Amino acid sequence: MTFIILLGPPGCGKGTQARTIQKERGIVHLSTGEMLREEVAAESAVGKRAKRIIESGMFVADDLIIELVANRIKKLDSQVGVNLDGFPRTLPQAKALDKFVESNQLRIDKVIEFVADDNAMLKRISGRYSCLTCGEGYHQDFDKPKLAGVCDNCGSTNFQCRTDDTVAITRSRLKDYHLRTEPVITYYSGKDILYKINGMLSLEEVKQQIDKVLGP
Repeated sequence: MTFIILLGPPGCGKGTQARTIQKERGIVHLSTGEMLREEVAAESAVGKRAKRIIESGMFVADDLIIELVANRIKKLDSQVGVNLDGFPRTLPQAKALDKFVESNQLRIDKVIEFVADDNAMLKRISGRYSCLTCGEGYHQDFDKPKLAGVCDNCGSTNFQCRTDDTVAITRSRLKDYHLRTEPVITYYSGKDILYKINGMLSLEEVKQQIDKVLGP
């Protein structure tokens, strides 16, 4: 099982690139953010616990996220690759993931860090929305559907703006990212599996960098 992790600040394009990797390489995209939003929409026990935290812009408790990710990976076929988008976010999550990987005879192949400027991310996040059916992400200025009002991926006409995409909440998420996720990047750099790419470039240029890291 190919095991990839994408890390970077909110707004850097991890989700967009993760979906491209899934389409082109068949490596399953698992986004903790999308999984949590699904749980919130379903009003599950996990969703109810997470709702207030998500809307405040803070990170959900480690134990809840780890449980969610582990359960989802266990459901996948052993021959299917996994592409974790935005997880692990904290050092305890990274260490817990290592234990899970080792206990299931897996290994993390590559961790890709999107390096990006905070101010640019604030501008990029304003105007984001996604397909309510499949989760495909768009932007009202930079990344619109090919046919207005229709999702490129699944053809749905139902869209939603994210409640955690206000400027104030994004500033809080960026601050939390630097405080809690940057130590994760340092942790993986010590394992010689970390690759840094420029997240400030165009979607296609970022994709080209990722393709070089992942290889043929």
